[in-house]
Amino acid sequence: MRYIIQFFCNFVVQNGFTRAMTEVIFDAEGVAMPAIDRAATAAWLECVAHSLGKNVGRLSYLFCDDEHILAVNREFLGHDYYTDIITFDYSTRRHIAGDMVISLDTVASNAAALGADPRRELLRVIAHGVLHLCGINDKGPGEREVMEAHEERALAMAANEMFNFEFGQR
Repeated sequence: MRYIIQFFCNFVVQNGFTRAMTEVIFDAEGVAMPAIDRAATAAWLECVAHSLGKNVGRLSYLFCDDEHILAVNREFLGHDYYTDIITFDYSTRRHIAGDMVISLDTVASNAAALGADPRRELLRVIAHGVLHLCGINDKGPGEREVMEAHEERALAMAANEMFNFEFGQR
């Protein structure tokens, strides 16, 4: 089954389209829009969801700064702290849908603290939102490790589907 999904994902990414049901929106407020390949990222997210048996409906990502995500965190969740992502889930049993708010400030500071590439960290956070919509949690005992394993699988898919090439080979 894994190879069938991998083949489907290769086809989708290489041909630059996703299913008609899929709508992935990227927007920014108070920050510059990250220079991600929107079509490839949407196709990758669909592959991540399919690998977990889910179809993708409407996903929206809002990239913002720390002050904006803090205001959202306070207003909607009653939390008084910064975070990298907040996910609002509108999923049904088989179709995931939701709004994700991502603080680029926190993504950058987390990457620096981990010694990670900020682009990889941004992709991890983008996938993290979809994984939450697919039912993967990270707050309970042992759940953080499960989430991290799923994030690594998603990042491996991104590397294979969108970024894995070497110069100088024919």
